[in-house]
Amino acid sequence: MMQKRQLESKLRQWAGQYPVVTVTGPRQAGKTTLCRAVFADKDYVSLEDLDNREFAHQDPRGFLAQYPAGAILDEIQNAPDLVSYIQTIVDEKQQPGLFILTGSRQFEMMENVSQSLAGRTAIARLFPFSLGELYPDGVAEPDVDTLLYRGFYPRIHDKQLNPTEALSFYLSTYLERDVRQIKAVNDLDRFGTFVRLCAGRTGQLLNLNSLGGECGITSNTAKNWLAVLQASGIIRLLRPWYANIGKRLVKSPKLYFMDTGLVCLLLGIKRPQHLFAHPLRGAVFETFVIAEAFKQHYHSGQAADRLWFYRDSNGNEVDLLIGNEVSLAGYEIKSAMTVASDFFKGLTKLARVVANLDNRYLIYGGEQQTVRQGITILPWHQLDGVFLP
Repeated sequence: MMQKRQLESKLRQWAGQYPVVTVTGPRQAGKTTLCRAVFADKDYVSLEDLDNREFAHQDPRGFLAQYPAGAILDEIQNAPDLVSYIQTIVDEKQQPGLFILTGSRQFEMMENVSQSLAGRTAIARLFPFSLGELYPDGVAEPDVDTLLYRGFYPRIHDKQLNPTEALSFYLSTYLERDVRQIKAVNDLDRFGTFVRLCAGRTGQLLNLNSLGGECGITSNTAKNWLAVLQASGIIRLLRPWYANIGKRLVKSPKLYFMDTGLVCLLLGIKRPQHLFAHPLRGAVFETFVIAEAFKQHYHSGQAADRLWFYRDSNGNEVDLLIGNEVSLAGYEIKSAMTVASDFFKGLTKLARVVANLDNRYLIYGGEQQTVRQGITILPWHQLDGVFLP
């Protein structure tokens, strides 16, 4: 049975409002499975199939004429010219939910979609499972290190695959099939090294000069390659909070991977026990929580443009802020299983300089939920929906 995906309700809503629904996200995030389940009455066409692709290239009108009631067109970036012909069809028919487009190479796909289907398509972003999708109410989670090591890619859980093997194949496919076709990446071996260096910096402030220097590339190349990783859904950059609070704030974003299993692979962690004593375990745990916040926003159909971190020039820091100038929630993230008094320091100091900090949370690696000093302490397994307004 397919795991229930949070995005399903938004897909149904948007298919009743827009002629086209476009679903993007990283490879193997579950886009095809979700779209075929939600739109089971529609014809499904994979443009990974060479015959379909050649037909679409050679005779786009004839190709689309096969599907007068519309269709799911999977991996649409393999036949990008189809999008212009789809525009003509949907303008003529004025029918909601006609075409469902999916694609995992967003850097190619979104350019075509944004140019040709502006105003005609809803855009959904699907990432690997969130915690609540993978372990809904009543389903027991594994221990936290096993959770982080496995990561959240659906196929690993559906097929009970070895995470190290499956993610190694995933990375190879990503490099050989997707990245190879990008003009900005002219050295695949060095790009692979770059991805590993990024994994070692997950949860850290981004320093393009340092990252580029260690990889032997310019900071401009590092910036372009980071853009590729973002467009692929592999990483996200968390921006600093810029409210005028009278202190100089750090301006660099922080880098986070969107899947902890992939981070573990890139760090050479081959079983959960290796993670327990790893010096970057705290960063991997923080990556899990930040990725969860992004996924909860994307999977509920919301933009993730209200997520920040706070850090001033004195080193006072809060890992995650969510909200706006009217109301903010602050989240401190600690991988320890026991709550220490100094865990509250960042949130307490932030409350003195940000008047609209309405909710404060400490997310930690332990098991008990409680409230101390006005701060809600949440265990790692109780995050479902906690980042949504």
